[in-house]
Amino acid sequence: MPVALPLDRIGDLWPRGLRHRELRLGAVLHQASINAGLEHSLEILRQHDGELFSLAALFGPQHGFAGTTQDNMIEWHGFRHPELGIPVHSLYGEHREPTPEMLDGIDVLLVDLFDVGARYYTFIWTLYLCMRAAERAEIPLVVADRPNPINGITREGEPLDPDYRSFVGLHPIEVRHAMTTGELAELFQREAFPDCQLHVLPLAGWRREMWYDQTGLPWVMPSPNMPTLATATVYPGMCLLEGTNLSEGRGTTRPFELFGAPFIEPDRLVRDLAELGLPGAHFRAADFQPTFQKFAGEVCHGAQIHVTDRDTYQALRTAISIIDVIRRRWPAEFSWKRPPYEYEEEKLPIEILTGGPVEKTFPRS
Repeated sequence: MPVALPLDRIGDLWPRGLRHRELRLGAVLHQASINAGLEHSLEILRQHDGELFSLAALFGPQHGFAGTTQDNMIEWHGFRHPELGIPVHSLYGEHREPTPEMLDGIDVLLVDLFDVGARYYTFIWTLYLCMRAAERAEIPLVVADRPNPINGITREGEPLDPDYRSFVGLHPIEVRHAMTTGELAELFQREAFPDCQLHVLPLAGWRREMWYDQTGLPWVMPSPNMPTLATATVYPGMCLLEGTNLSEGRGTTRPFELFGAPFIEPDRLVRDLAELGLPGAHFRAADFQPTFQKFAGEVCHGAQIHVTDRDTYQALRTAISIIDVIRRRWPAEFSWKRPPYEYEEEKLPIEILTGGPVEKTFPRS
């Protein structure tokens, strides 16, 4: 039996004190808000519209309500749902937190977002900001729990230094945090929003050691560059390449698995990496030509990560090693990406990604 998601049991799980057909509901959803039958959460909510609540507004995070915006810092604008006639508010544009105007006329806010288990992935920070807005507006917030796709056991990295807060890290959690969406909400309530009227709708059948392909649930891309579970497996480390002048494989069909730059000698690179004996990883020399983002239209030389044992693979250690090898082997060509990055105008992108000063993770020679 697949893991049971809470929206499939919403009639049983919806909080008793929030059941009223005239209670106006706002729902934060995206394209990966689906159930085991590939039915979108909006359709499930519509089945209960006028029974448990009255659906009044929708909200979408980074990449858009329908997951159509491709890259970082590509904003989207709200619109009116063509069939329902209700507003769809953008939480990745002029505002990343629901405004009082957006919440005007909303009695309860539901968040049902698919996270991939890494601190940099912005959907958990949309959740965080929704909790803050709901606390200020004194309205209940309901979170539909979802599994951590890269298991709920393995943690990597140190908690974020509060001086390096940004939209890729607003609260001190590890890079690979091993929590479900609901567990993150409960943590944020304990440590940041004690007056948030939080209700978590629980999963059934999920075990902490599970990877997503063991849940029986289908994978739908939560964002355009997160096509597979294999991508999510390497992402907690390889997202760090966004803070460099190296291509992280955006603009290819294997983002975050392919990496490189025009100046790299791939055979030398894979020999250097093989000598490190990184667990669970094999590096294959590879050339690729991104269709967009860094080096669009240019041939990049580098490698593809092949994860040979996901239970021993250390995503963060691996990516730090990759960057370290390249910056020492090609010091004249390598550079750190300059701001802005995810609305941070001053600190280096690599610093808000690692959650601290660059020298802490990448000491000078």
